[in-house]
Amino acid sequence: MAPLNDVCLLTPGHLTSTPRLVKAANSLASAGYKVHVVAGRYFAPAESLDQTILAPAEWSCTRVAYHRGIRGILLRLRREFARRRMLHGSRPGTHTAAQALHAGVPALVAAAIRVPAAFYFGFGGLPGLAAAATAASRRSVAYGFDAEDWHEGESDLVQQNRALARAVPHVLGELLPRASFVSAASPLIAEAYARTYSVKPVCLLNVFPLAEAPTVPAVRSAPTEQQPAALYWFSQTIGPGRGLEQMIDVVARMRTPTRLELRGFVADAYQTELTTRARIVGARVPLFLPPAPASEMARLASHAHLGLSLEQPHPLNHDLCLGNKIFTYLLGGVPVALTPTSAQRALATDLGSAALIVDLTEPSTAAANLDRWFSGQPATAATEAWRLGHERYNWDCEQRVLLDALRPYLRKR
Repeated sequence: MAPLNDVCLLTPGHLTSTPRLVKAANSLASAGYKVHVVAGRYFAPAESLDQTILAPAEWSCTRVAYHRGIRGILLRLRREFARRRMLHGSRPGTHTAAQALHAGVPALVAAAIRVPAAFYFGFGGLPGLAAAATAASRRSVAYGFDAEDWHEGESDLVQQNRALARAVPHVLGELLPRASFVSAASPLIAEAYARTYSVKPVCLLNVFPLAEAPTVPAVRSAPTEQQPAALYWFSQTIGPGRGLEQMIDVVARMRTPTRLELRGFVADAYQTELTTRARIVGARVPLFLPPAPASEMARLASHAHLGLSLEQPHPLNHDLCLGNKIFTYLLGGVPVALTPTSAQRALATDLGSAALIVDLTEPSTAAANLDRWFSGQPATAATEAWRLGHERYNWDCEQRVLLDALRPYLRKR
């Protein structure tokens, strides 16, 4: 008989695109639990980043290449069939709804049930929830779900695709109330799930370990024409709909010498689009930086004068979420420029001088506010960002909430 793991964590995504899972796995393993992870494997450029996570890991991992070959074709065909059933079936089941959401759910479940565990914990969206719930049912054990997003309003695609618009609330309504543990990535996301599905999520912010912070705060010189201020933004993918176009328009109106620095995978066409836009409006051409391991993000951002969190109010999830950019910047001692979404406005109050609000819908006003900030005391703001990142907003503090909540379901060896 295969040895029993204390917990199995699942995600349809790559490890590098699911940092909340990686942090949870590391914390559980360090606390003495036996941990196994099941993750997706489908994007070749992410392979090397996954390896940097796996090399030091104290947990085992199965990676599922569900997009490849004949198997990938069959899974995608089943997904399309499931979506048709969601549209035309009178009472489609949860299994059908889960397959309609993601082609890889059956493959994730198959990998998970081969790894017996006392608790299954889903990450990476509703496919992770469905896979964890199914594996737990097969093993007659409990499961949990990490709701990083408000999935009913996660994207325009969910609203516009009738099959997905039906599948998302079906999966949530059937599986979320049965979960023994639910975590959420912001207070407003937690409130939305509690209000809609009568659950009690624990809020776990998108913070990061102190070990990933720079050893000392950066010393930044005043911006000049030769060395403009760095406005820093990062993501796995640099793409449209993330406020970058509007931010270029803001930079073009600023008196302070400023340049955007953008880190992540970027398509040639989109890089050309942003470069062309900057030249047309009179902004400096953005500096495009290569993707890097998640564990290096705070250090790589630490030189910046300001970190950008440019969430948009639509779709609703973006209005409710607090992304990992914010807390990466704070850990690196970088003040944060926040767009005025509901969640970010509320957080800005707590961050005090380490944050300022930048409304991209009013570029001239936003530029004036940034110029005023640079002419004030940016060094004081950086000192406060460093303090907040090291004393409050870090995973060393936040992980205690997770470990305390999961303790009743796990058996430490």
